Amino acid sequence: MARKAIPVLKQLLSKPPGPATRLNPARSVTYMPRPGDGTPRPVTLIPGDGIGPLVTGAVEQVMEAMHAPVYFERYEVRGDMKRVPEEVIESIKKNKVCLKGGLVTPMGGGVSSLNVQLRKELDLYASLVNCFNLPGLPTRHENVDIVVIRENTEGEYSGLEHEVVPGVVESLKVITKFCSERIAKYAFEYSYLNNRKKVTAVHKANIMKLADGLFLESCREVATKYPGIQYNEIIVDNCCMQLVSKPEQFDVMVTPNLYGNLVANTAAGIAGGTGVMPGGNVGADHAIFEQGASAGNVGNEKLLEQKKANPVALLLSSAMMLRHLQFPSFADRLETAVKQVIKEGEYRTRDLGGHSTTQEVVDAVLAALD
Repeated sequence: MARKAIPVLKQLLSKPPGPATRLNPARSVTYMPRPGDGTPRPVTLIPGDGIGPLVTGAVEQVMEAMHAPVYFERYEVRGDMKRVPEEVIESIKKNKVCLKGGLVTPMGGGVSSLNVQLRKELDLYASLVNCFNLPGLPTRHENVDIVVIRENTEGEYSGLEHEVVPGVVESLKVITKFCSERIAKYAFEYSYLNNRKKVTAVHKANIMKLADGLFLESCREVATKYPGIQYNEIIVDNCCMQLVSKPEQFDVMVTPNLYGNLVANTAAGIAGGTGVMPGGNVGADHAIFEQGASAGNVGNEKLLEQKKANPVALLLSSAMMLRHLQFPSFADRLETAVKQVIKEGEYRTRDLGGHSTTQEVVDAVLAALD
C-alpha cells in the first residue's frame, strides 16, 4: 500500500495546491483556546473629547467588520468633569478592560486630570508605549523599536501641591520602594515574555539622590533576578540626547512618571509621530488602552470639522487590547491590515504627509482585512 501511495503523493506535490489543499506558510502553530474563550467580551468604551469619538468610532467599525468577539459599553465622559462618574469606574472594574479616546486636561484652575484619576482609582501602575518604525513611513532613523514602561501612580503626578506663602508653591515628588519595585518587575517580566534583550532605567539620581536613588536601587535589585537580560542606566537629559541621535540603541526603557511621559513622546516623534504609536495602562486587575503618546491629545476644531484625525494609533492599541483579551488571530488581522495601508501609502492623514479623512483610512483598513 505504501508503494502505491508514493506516485499519488508525487502527483499531488507536483501540482500547485488547490483551494482545499493550499497551505498557509505564514501561519504559526495553532492557538488552542480553552472552552468558552470565544465568548464575546464586554469592553468599556470612553469616546472622550474632541477627535476621540471619531477615532473610537473607527475602532468600532473595524471590530464589527472583523466580527471580533467584543462588544462595547459606551460612557460619555468629558475632561472638564470634576470626577470620573462612579458608574464608569464600576463598568471598568466589572469588564476589566477599557478603550479610551483622549480626555482634555484643563490648564490650571485646580481641576485634576481625569486621565490621572483613572490610573490611580484602578491602580493602573504601568504605562506602556511601543514606538517603532512602520514600513513605508519615512523617518529620520531606522530600526527603531522602543518600549517605554513608565510608573503611572506617583512621582510628580502625586498631586501634592500647596502654597507655602503667597508667591511660593511647593510641589512634592513622591517615590516609594513598593511602586519602584513593581514597575521594575513589570519591565523585566515584559522583556522576558517578549524576548527583549535590554532594559534601560532612566533617572536623575545625580541630583535627586534620595528619590531617584531609591528608584535605581529598586531596578538594580530586580535586574539581578533576570541575568539573561542586559541592564543599564542613563541620566534623563543624556537619554533625550541619545534618543534623537541614536534611538536604535534602546530596547525597553523603565522610568519614573514624569520622565516616562517626556521619553515616550520623544521616542514617538522619532519613530513616526504620536498618531501611529499604540499604548495602554495596566495594573494587576484592569487595563485601559488608548493612544500611546500624547494620550490627552484631543485635536483641534479644524481637524474635527474636516474629520481628518489619524485613527492608526488607536487601531493598533485595539490590536494590543485583543491580544490582552486572548484573541490573537483577530489582533494579527487588524495589525497586518493597518500596516499594509501605511506601507502602500495611498491613504494617510495630514500628520503622515497625506490628505485622507479618518473614514478613508478606515475604509482602506477594512479593504485590507484578510
